[in-house]
Amino acid sequence: MTSLDDLDFALLRALSEDATRSAGALGRQLGLSQPAAWRRIRRLQEAGIIAGRKLELDKEKLGFGVTVFLGVKLATKGRVSLEDFERAVSAIPEVQTVEHVLGMYDYRLRVTARDISDFERVLRRRVMTLPGVGNVEANVLLSEERRPGPLG
Repeated sequence: MTSLDDLDFALLRALSEDATRSAGALGRQLGLSQPAAWRRIRRLQEAGIIAGRKLELDKEKLGFGVTVFLGVKLATKGRVSLEDFERAVSAIPEVQTVEHVLGMYDYRLRVTARDISDFERVLRRRVMTLPGVGNVEANVLLSEERRPGPLG
């Protein structure tokens, strides 16, 4: 396990705000040289602490104005394996995330659609026809606030 110091945490916070910043810019912000900042980033990547960098798209500007969270309870866990359900649901392009959860539902899905009628099509033709789907509950996202996370 890699031991992290205050500079590592400051670097991770800065990268979580904007992962496109260069090692030189990050170094200037944190009082490090560009090579020192680069070495720290590289060490954090090699340790698996930085697992990747993601591109964040504006879904509304791309024409996807509705996000719905679905709670999915499988009808019979014995007949359909969790892996079969996960493989089938992951093949639906509108499903952005698949989370296996503990509680009232077996899975929590984040579904993005163009509008409510498009979501209804996805729900009826794709989600409800998946192997083992029993009970489904939908919650439409009204607004979203991004929090800095555990480092903030």
